[in-house]
Amino acid sequence: MGDLQVSEKIVTRVVDLRSDTVTKPTEAMRAAMATAEVDDDVLGFDPTAFRLETEIAKIFDKEAALFVPSGTMGNLISVLVHCDIRGSEVILGDISHIHIFENGGISTIGGVHPRTVKNNEDGTMDIGLIEAAIRDPRGELVYPTTRLICLENSHANSGGRCLSVEYTDNVGELAKKHGLKLHIDGARIFNAAVALGVPVHRLVQAADSVSVCLSKGLGAPAGTAIVGSKSFITKARRLRKTLGGGMRQVGILCAAALVALQENVGKLEGDHKKARILADGLHEIKGLRVDASSVQTNIIFIDIEESSRTTAAKLFKDLEERGVLVMPESSTRLRIVLHYQISESDVQYTLSSFQQAVKGVQNEHGN
Repeated sequence: MGDLQVSEKIVTRVVDLRSDTVTKPTEAMRAAMATAEVDDDVLGFDPTAFRLETEIAKIFDKEAALFVPSGTMGNLISVLVHCDIRGSEVILGDISHIHIFENGGISTIGGVHPRTVKNNEDGTMDIGLIEAAIRDPRGELVYPTTRLICLENSHANSGGRCLSVEYTDNVGELAKKHGLKLHIDGARIFNAAVALGVPVHRLVQAADSVSVCLSKGLGAPAGTAIVGSKSFITKARRLRKTLGGGMRQVGILCAAALVALQENVGKLEGDHKKARILADGLHEIKGLRVDASSVQTNIIFIDIEESSRTTAAKLFKDLEERGVLVMPESSTRLRIVLHYQISESDVQYTLSSFQQAVKGVQNEHGN
């Protein structure tokens, strides 16, 4: 994956596990981008964008789809379409991506109030707590108006855990009971579908809208699609323009996304298998704590025990010097994300690098 300059040392092997967003376009993607048929998508005439949107809508069994530059914009647009009156309220998890990692956009841009419910370890929220968070319409004089529930599948901050069809259906039924909409942040929805062995359209059947990241597990260079009803997408297209997401010859990006859909969904199971192998190996290293049984998809959290005599920052640096790139989460936690450009050999090299880094620190302290 190229040379890396680290602390005046040349590392000839780089294993980039910071995220599944770091993949490089394949030759097939580059070829598709170079030959893509394009036009002005803001005017609605880019044929490759149209082909991608038609294919995505079909895969998800929704009426229509829209390509947007990023997952953050896709979620923002979806929330704002459903909560089109300022002062509306959305119920979502307290460690959900929309709430934590999207710059508070639903509030700062859309005037939508977030009402958080505690996420369980598996990424779910208790149905009873969701229902209890729905505002009583009789208090409309003083309360925000609940209009939307958001789920995330797979759930990034829960270590890539997957929300089941049954759970999602139950939340959908609750939303309908109270006249609310359901949006799914499906940044890694294909990972969840593969891990659960469920067709992706069935997994989101209860949802009124879904955002589908094309540049994470699927490895496209950029972009997200949002899916929903025709009326939803009509409103979403207008909001995309408002937010500066309308692009001209966007078919160049959509061509790569089409290749990702065709070639990389089938590779996700391999990513998950390599993640479990890596998690099992890390679990055996004294001083590290990894709940290997909870690794369902391609995300691993590594907790650093006090007995290891190291910190996430030091371990991060030691690994970087060996060419292994990871993501610090806190002073005692690291995150690893597998993707299809990580080989079995890379997994073994990563394990060896962790072992050497932890052992080196312990030797420094005479352990």
